[in-house]
Amino acid sequence: MSQENVDTLRRVYEGWERGDFGTSNPFMDPNVVLVVTPNFPTHGVWMGLDGLREHMALVLDAWESLTMTAESYREVGDTVLVSVHQSGIGVGSGVPAEMDYFQLWSFRAGKVIRLEVIGDEAEALEAAGLSE
Repeated sequence: MSQENVDTLRRVYEGWERGDFGTSNPFMDPNVVLVVTPNFPTHGVWMGLDGLREHMALVLDAWESLTMTAESYREVGDTVLVSVHQSGIGVGSGVPAEMDYFQLWSFRAGKVIRLEVIGDEAEALEAAGLSE
């Protein structure tokens, strides 16, 4: 099942690289939980598809253009840890910005039930059960 999850995420990130953030919608469970750690400006917990849309609106409102690229995928059962590179141009300032962070996607029956956005690699590895 985990290879199918990675294949799903490859399709999602192909869209996100083009700035099409709707590509993830068909893969989200209606009760998805989004957790964004405090080292991000839009941190917190969002519940369900409406919560996910609310969070994406907060993020996208800050950027004139934004892309997210998957740098690597690590499978752990029904969870996939993705190393992400984000680049964009700030609204108003026109300043380009880049950052690297991690997204931990948890699946059940082919749908994303939880997505965690984590800035620190050690914390991301621990959350994925990959720390030593």
